[in-house]
Amino acid sequence: MLAAHGEVIGVATNNVAEYRALLAGLERAADAGIAELAIISDSELLVKQMRGEYKVKNAALRDLWDEGQDLVRRFDRVRFTAVRREENELADRLVNEALDAAAEL
Repeated sequence: MLAAHGEVIGVATNNVAEYRALLAGLERAADAGIAELAIISDSELLVKQMRGEYKVKNAALRDLWDEGQDLVRRFDRVRFTAVRREENELADRLVNEALDAAAEL
């Protein structure tokens, strides 16, 4: 694991939030010179869209998907894996911590 981070992004759908997290992770990994990357997400939609198994019909997601595809090309290999939400406890904890911190402001 390169890094773990959670932040509040304002009002957005869960799908937009998943893509924003993906883009942030891809950018960080690219900046660190990582050549091969394993992306593990509890968003089946994001994983299947990034793999090309699902079409991206939503215009807002299409722009994020395009940016993600551009970033993926910067790596030798990127593998996307979908896991059940229960298997992604770290992501849930980071989101809850970020939301709790924002509520305290």
